[in-house]
Amino acid sequence: MELLGGVLVLKNLPTILLVVFGVLLFGYLLGRITIKGVSLGDAGVFVVALVCGALLFTMTEAGELVFALSPKAFDFSNTLTLVEQLGLILFVTSVGFIAGPKFFGNFKRNFTSYVLLGVIIILAGGLSAVGCIYMGDGIGYGSSIETREGFVAMIVGLLSGSLTSTPAFSAAKATVDPSLQGLVSVGHGIAYIFGVIGVVLFVQLIPKLTKADMDKERQLLVIKEDESKAKKVISKLFEIDHMGIAAFSCAAIIGALIGAIKIPLSSEGLSGTCFSLTTTGGCLLTSLVMGHFSRIGKVNIMPSQSTLKLFRELGLVLFLAGAGIPGGAEFVENFDGMYFVYGVIMTIVPLFIGFLFAKYVLKLSLLNNLGSITGGMTSTPALGTLIGTAGTEDVAAAHAATYPIALIAVVLVSQFLIILFK
Repeated sequence: MELLGGVLVLKNLPTILLVVFGVLLFGYLLGRITIKGVSLGDAGVFVVALVCGALLFTMTEAGELVFALSPKAFDFSNTLTLVEQLGLILFVTSVGFIAGPKFFGNFKRNFTSYVLLGVIIILAGGLSAVGCIYMGDGIGYGSSIETREGFVAMIVGLLSGSLTSTPAFSAAKATVDPSLQGLVSVGHGIAYIFGVIGVVLFVQLIPKLTKADMDKERQLLVIKEDESKAKKVISKLFEIDHMGIAAFSCAAIIGALIGAIKIPLSSEGLSGTCFSLTTTGGCLLTSLVMGHFSRIGKVNIMPSQSTLKLFRELGLVLFLAGAGIPGGAEFVENFDGMYFVYGVIMTIVPLFIGFLFAKYVLKLSLLNNLGSITGGMTSTPALGTLIGTAGTEDVAAAHAATYPIALIAVVLVSQFLIILFK
């Protein structure tokens, strides 16, 4: 740090770490405030990060995130992206390991339900986006957009933000005309905020509104297994380190490599629109498999539960802080009330359609339903909240089963909307 003309100039790594830890401190304090049994929980970190980004930072025309009081300050974009990605890897890989031992049994029992629900949620989001496009045709595209093509780019960005889907965001930017990529980014930033908070509140409110017996719901969710036998097997295995950090690192490395594999979706090959699991999907898939088998020969590849729970919580709040600070800066720069309403619609409609479809058509138990909803909405923060609300990590299995289906569907739907309304 240094003082320049009486203004504190933020320009180094230690400073951004202070900002991040400050966000965590006040975010946790905010998350503890409970009103009629409902609280923001870990999402309080996201809210504080947004406020911090809105008040203390600004986005330059070059896309740099700088301290608002000093345009010459250090660009924090890359540093916060690192914080966000590290948090995402820690959280998703932990979730995969925790869900792995019960995932495949649960997936086998409810395979059709998970596939259908993932597709239904994303289709509902896509149809909501179509409705918003026609609504814009009738009432106007907004003060900053003059063409329908530009408005469609904005709507697709809003869709990816409302579903908190980075892959859909990337695919949309790659599909639109280069001159419209900025509108996709703005839409994503505007809708992302309610996309996170809306689903977080939903998974807390539904059990309360339905007056669910959580002990009974946990029993319906749990797949019985002989845990004592599993512990005896693990105790006889060779461990690289007693906390399992080496095994965790192995899953993260393999997952990142799998996530980097790109599958072309157009005739342009790898230079055109491509699908990939991304680091999130790759790490989730790898840790699910490693968690399921738990060993290779006589080598234990399952981290300890204490390590996984710590990494899961730390990863989630780092992800929220890393995404929230730049999100807050972009939100202030580009906010438009009508676009925010469109984003709310594209979050609410898939949530309720997915929930009602899972409850009355697929007959899923409440926690399987909500776990699948967080996966179908591709919402990492909501899963963290649901685990706390449900009082069990078993809900992660439903999330992990629905997530890949939703991931593929939302990428395809985003691209289809752009092509359809060209």
